[in-house]
Amino acid sequence: MQRQIVELLPRLRRLARVLARNPADADDLVQLTVERGLARQGQWVAGTRLDSWMFRIMKNAWIDESRARTRRSAVFAPEEAGEHVGHDGAGAMQARLEAADVDRAMAKLPDEQRLAVALVLVEGLSYKEAAQVLEVPEGTLTSRLVRGRAALLGHLQEVA
Repeated sequence: MQRQIVELLPRLRRLARVLARNPADADDLVQLTVERGLARQGQWVAGTRLDSWMFRIMKNAWIDESRARTRRSAVFAPEEAGEHVGHDGAGAMQARLEAADVDRAMAKLPDEQRLAVALVLVEGLSYKEAAQVLEVPEGTLTSRLVRGRAALLGHLQEVA
């Protein structure tokens, strides 16, 4: 299971960046998710999708953290402290520039739409799996996804 979690790290990090919108906070969220997953590995049912289980842990951890932040009105770390976390500094600049428009457009989406788009379009979960992660009916997920796609395309057309 530990090896499978390590293989999931890039996907966990992508989803964390969608949720947190800040690289340092995203890294902290991934760490918290992995810690919780390892601590509760006995709760995972063999034969089910580990990625969906870990995504649900992450979603719940983010909700917990968001509530705690509201109470204490603080952040994990100053924004500049996590600005370059995970960047290799050698190349991929063009891809980052092209992805920046998508990141900005995603950031404009409401949380529920952004998460639906990230789980289905970025992470490749089925509608059913994404609905289970979000703990909503499939129809609700589909509605959020349709509205999110339309808004995302609208934002990207404005940029172009």
